[in-house]
Amino acid sequence: MSIDPRRLLGLAFASADLLLEVENGRVILALGAAQRIMGQDERTLTGRAWSELFAAADRPLIDAATRVMDDGQRRGPVTVRMAGEPPRHVNLTMRALPDNGGRISVSVTPANAPSGQMDDEGLRSRESFEDIARGLFEAARVTGLELELAMVDFSDLDALRQQLSQPEARALDLKLAGAVRAESHAGGMATRLSPDRFALVRAKADHADDMAQRLTRSTTVQASAQVVSIDDGVAPSRGLKALRYALDDFLREGLKDTPPLSLSEAMNRSVKRTLSRAGALGVAVSQRRFSLVYQPVVDLKTGAAHHHEALVRFEDGGSPFQLIRMAEEFDLIEELDHAIAEMAVKRLAADRSGAIKLAINVSGRTIVNEGFVDHIGRLLTKADVAKGRLIFEITETSAIDDLPRANRHIQALRGLGSLVCLDDFGAGASSFAYLQELSLDIVKIDGRYVRELAGSGRDGAMVRRLVELCRDLDIRTVAEMVETAEVEDVVRKAGVDFAQGWLFGKPADQPQPALKVGSVTPAARRAGVSEGWG
Repeated sequence: MSIDPRRLLGLAFASADLLLEVENGRVILALGAAQRIMGQDERTLTGRAWSELFAAADRPLIDAATRVMDDGQRRGPVTVRMAGEPPRHVNLTMRALPDNGGRISVSVTPANAPSGQMDDEGLRSRESFEDIARGLFEAARVTGLELELAMVDFSDLDALRQQLSQPEARALDLKLAGAVRAESHAGGMATRLSPDRFALVRAKADHADDMAQRLTRSTTVQASAQVVSIDDGVAPSRGLKALRYALDDFLREGLKDTPPLSLSEAMNRSVKRTLSRAGALGVAVSQRRFSLVYQPVVDLKTGAAHHHEALVRFEDGGSPFQLIRMAEEFDLIEELDHAIAEMAVKRLAADRSGAIKLAINVSGRTIVNEGFVDHIGRLLTKADVAKGRLIFEITETSAIDDLPRANRHIQALRGLGSLVCLDDFGAGASSFAYLQELSLDIVKIDGRYVRELAGSGRDGAMVRRLVELCRDLDIRTVAEMVETAEVEDVVRKAGVDFAQGWLFGKPADQPQPALKVGSVTPAARRAGVSEGWG
């Protein structure tokens, strides 16, 4: 026997101000504060197409959440935006009560707009997802809410997209995004990791296979899904960092090493591998199990090497960039910066000619620490021959959170006879703020603005304006990733002082004289690869 929806009003108002009943995609009943919550009275709502009540970006979520609800199931709460203006958000909790004729009961309450930015599919960027997930996980530990990270993989999407027109492929992407969002915490904690893989945070509920079945039914695309607990005995700060690396690890390696394992097992193993690598990195840093290689930085007026940049290389041959990022995340970067400085000073002290100058990278996290300046002062006191020959390149791999303190430390390093360079200018959003707040000797122009200079008028204009600005500030400039004679000619004519790149020499075990332009044909470089820490 069907249940009269009006009899549900008391139950709904235990947690809601408005009750809707939906049947065959239309609102058949509205009871409660409809005008206040949804901006429409009950009679206007009745008979309306259910999904059309909401903003276009949220309709795929609504469709996915309601399309696969079986008797006895509950979905939500999810936060969605109403259609029209002014902006109005509501929380929806949907119930398919037993013996109710397939109707869905929806309790509605007012809600604030979700924090953070979402794209036009309602998905978060990877960065926003990680930041908000971190806050959710920390709050969950206090409140007792049980959350988990889920990975979703849709099979054969590339082949399916090739069979579709562009509008059809776009409609499919919206459907997939809506379905994944419907499974996530509040409908707003999902991100696309690749064209066919998603990550989401959800409350611990049913088995991952049940979630995969719902995703398959709502999208008609085969889905697999597994989850990983955020606890597992790992300290909160380190565990969250490990999960971030686990996403990278899963995308890079997938299941190729252990195909029979489930995605859940693969993710758990990924977390353990990440923590293991972090521990191994700590040992490598403390035991100095890494080496330095040296790449010339050329004075464009003379063609001779002005100095060499010292680049770190680890014994396992792993990507220096990934390991440096890990060092920053796991609070190992300061120790690594100290160790590199020690090795560079030792190399300078061993140079009897006194002609070699070395530049070393220093993290934004390290430069705000007074201990680093003190350490450098002690090193140079013991090796007086190295004074005036050690250059520091401040990197943006970790943001500088205290610019006045950083500037004081930079001036202290300059007082010890060292030049200070801002590395990779233009790579980060804070570059101009750094240039405004920090008194520097050199600015290194990010390689992405340099490498294509010969064929890009816009990049050439940008480099010229930056050189003019630096010249006004009495700052010299370095162009990195100079790989062809054409680019060398452009940066020299633009007034750049120094250049670095494969055109003048690759990193070598010992500082080498710069190659003369025209004497070498640069090898092809993989897209996205840069020298420096990476």
